[in-house]
Formats: sequence, structure tokens, C-alpha cells
Amino acid sequence: MAGLGHLDRLGIELEDSEMTEKAIDYLDREILVQLKDSYKQEQFYHSHYLLHYLYTRSYYLKEFPPSEEIKELMTKAIAANKETWLDKDLYNKGLLILIFSRTGETEFAEKIAKSLQERAVKSEDYGMYWKENVSGWYWYRAPVETQALLIEGFSELGEEETVEELKIWLLQNKRTNHWPTTKATTEATYALLMQGNDWLQTDDQTLLKIGGEPVTKEKLSATEKEAGTGYRKLVWKANEITKDFSTITVENNNSTAGYGGAYWQYFEDLDKIKDHGTSPLNIEKELYLNVAGENGKTLQQITPETMLQLGDLVTVRLVVRSTADMEFIHLKDMRASGFEPTNVLSEYKYQDGTAYYESTRDAATHFFFDLLRKGTYVLEYTVRANNAGKFSNGITTIESMYAPEFSGHTKGVRVKIE
Repeated sequence: MAGLGHLDRLGIELEDSEMTEKAIDYLDREILVQLKDSYKQEQFYHSHYLLHYLYTRSYYLKEFPPSEEIKELMTKAIAANKETWLDKDLYNKGLLILIFSRTGETEFAEKIAKSLQERAVKSEDYGMYWKENVSGWYWYRAPVETQALLIEGFSELGEEETVEELKIWLLQNKRTNHWPTTKATTEATYALLMQGNDWLQTDDQTLLKIGGEPVTKEKLSATEKEAGTGYRKLVWKANEITKDFSTITVENNNSTAGYGGAYWQYFEDLDKIKDHGTSPLNIEKELYLNVAGENGKTLQQITPETMLQLGDLVTVRLVVRSTADMEFIHLKDMRASGFEPTNVLSEYKYQDGTAYYESTRDAATHFFFDLLRKGTYVLEYTVRANNAGKFSNGITTIESMYAPEFSGHTKGVRVKIE
């Protein structure tokens, strides 16, 4: 019924209004039964169940006025939640904003909204969000639905600037995460397209420069722009491309946010590759020699001058940093041909607060993360020196499978084994 309320707000009329009336009548009767059967009625007034009912019912207050019993229930619930709103989670605070604003308690709804604004994180790249908005087991701990609900709440209070900031986080979330349910997708779509400014109808005022030279309107007009996303494909002839093409500047002169990615691919010797650690997703790699001493095993960092011996045990330490929650991450750690992995079985592992699938292959070890939370992680595994000579140890790369522009790699290094 809440979904049908969204359709009504969009001006989409249902042919069968009798169905809506019967559904509202059923909800009213059911909530009174739940109240009567409740073990502790005072606790029922604070329940997630009741708040979601009141949120849904608030769409139909004018079309289907509540009975005296429902009015009494609403009055008691509103009074009870005024006392305990600080203890509510994000989702239920969003419900309370909408319930209060639609039942004449606008001043209290604004009080909750102000509290949320004061506790929010504001970022130029990720807009406005809350640290505690992370996945949980319950239906009211779903990040996408929670952000979408809060967008609806702030929009109803006329907080357009806040709405635009909240939409940026929702858009950025889609870059590196999948929306897991149809409910998440529909709620997010409703929030992005139907709240605040219209992000699809704005004329494209983006200025793109390659090698310091702006891409001309003639070149842009020669390609067809994809509806909605604004995607274009531009092609240059080989003799037009110079090394200056690696410098790309994008100026967003629109009133709405946007994102994109650029890729510069070329061939280079592994030992000459420099590290790339400025991405929101980056990786560092260090090699340590396992040294046995009187006080037990110690780790000695390996440098290009370190001479390893056949049989030495080497610990590979990978430091992964992510500035946002990301799903479906692939980490590929190349391995010198003079090293032999001590673990040859592919398996799921849990290390340093994150779970992943480790797969050992001939030339590299692969790590696959279904979910990588925002933060820093240290992963370690061991290899053994089994061939003498000078070897390239390659590079280590990490990349989002959803958004390849979120990627990083280490520099190329060499190792010596006697």
C-alpha cells in the first residue's frame, strides 16, 4: 500500500479504487487486532510494525479518513514516539519525519530532521550520508531503502539542498554496489527521479578537455547521445593521438551531479610500472623474509638489495584501503616465478575483518571479495623461494568489477634468489 501511495503521488491513477479502499480497511482492522493481542500495549506504540503502518496510512488520510479508534491509536503512538524518537534507528526516524509532517506535527518532524542533519557526514564526492547506515539482518536495516526514505522525508519538509546531497550518496552507492531487491530498486528510483531536481532533463553543460584542448561541439554532435545516461562514444584516428591525451579534464557546469570514468591503456615493462594509490580503492604490497631467532620468528622487510636463499619462507603482505563500501572486488597479486606458494588450495577465508575467496594460480594469487567495507585491511600469505636467479615480482592490482574506474596497483619490483 505504501508503494501504491507512491504511484498516487506521481499522479498515476489506479482503475480499481475499490481495491485500495478494501486494503486500507483491512490494515485498519488488522492493526487494532495486533494492538489488542499485544502482550504489552505500551511497547506496541513504539514498535517498528506500528510505525510502518502509520507511514503507509499517512498516504490515505484525506481519501479514507481514519475511524475514531484509529485516530486514538495514532494520537497515542505519536505521543509515545515523541518521547523516545532519539532511541530510534535511521529508518524509523525517517518514518517519524513523514508521519509527523502528515499529521500536523510539522514542527516536531523538523526537529528530527535537524538532528539528523547535525549527525550526518558531508562529502564533496559522496554527498550526505550517515555512518550507521549499513546492512543488517532486519528490514529496517537496508541502506538503500533507508537513504531513499530519508530523501522522501527531507523532500516533504522542503529541504531541497539536503535532498540533492542525499541523492549523490545514493547514486555513488550504485556505482560500486548492486541494489539487492526489487524493493531497493523501486525505492531508490523513486527517490532519485521524483524527489528534488529532475536529474534527467537538464541540458548537458559538461566541458571535456583532452590534452588541454576542449572536445569540440562538432565532434560531439557527430555522435548520438544515449537517452538518460548521456553516454557518447568518441573515436580518434591513430595519428591524432599524442601523449597529451593522458591529461583529461572534466568540468561539470550542470546544476546536478554526475560521474564517469576514463581509461588510458598502454604496454610497459613490469619493473618500470609506478604505483597508483590515489584511487578510492588502492593497494600496497610488501615482502618480508621469515627469520628464525632466539625470540622466535621475526619478519624482515625485503628490498631490491636483499639476497634470498633457496628454501627461504617469504610473507606477502597486502594492505587494502577503501574509502567506501564496495561489492565484487577482484585483487590479483602477481608472483615471481622463483616463488612457490605454500597454500595451493583455493578456499574461502576470513582475515583482518573481511571474508574473501582465495584462488592460487600459476602466475598469481587471486582474491575475490563479495563485499569490502570501508576501511583498511591487511592480508598475508606465504611463499617459498624455490628457484635461483633474478625475477620480476610483477605488480598487484585491485579493481571494482562494477566500476573499473575504482582501481589501484602497486609498482613493479624485482627479487634475487641465490
